[in-house]
Amino acid sequence: MLFNCLAVGAGGFVGSVFRYLIGLIPVLGRGTIPFQTLLVNVAGAVFIGMIVKYTQCCGALSEQTMLFLKVGVCGGFTTFSTFSLEAAGMIESGRWLLMLCYAAVSVALCLSGIFAGQWLVLKFSS
Repeated sequence: MLFNCLAVGAGGFVGSVFRYLIGLIPVLGRGTIPFQTLLVNVAGAVFIGMIVKYTQCCGALSEQTMLFLKVGVCGGFTTFSTFSLEAAGMIESGRWLLMLCYAAVSVALCLSGIFAGQWLVLKFSS
């Protein structure tokens, strides 16, 4: 149990630091649409898709490695709470249509990211 907690904590540290660094990319500056959050969530979806597919087709990873990558890194990196806060801000400012578009694009791209990550593993694991 202790090693599992340490694996999640270490992964969370790594994911959170990467999330912070992506937030510093100036070309993704805070405009009407929060592109930084969208990029992080899509990248996290691709990464978790790769992890799951790699485990399915190339052999199981250890329990601690899975916890480090899926719960820790992906959990610390992706930002559903930030996405929700930004969507709520759009609602509060009366930009319902923008919020609906942002939510739809986020879900569609993140689901596509899962499949893209799985496809990448299949493509390059042969």
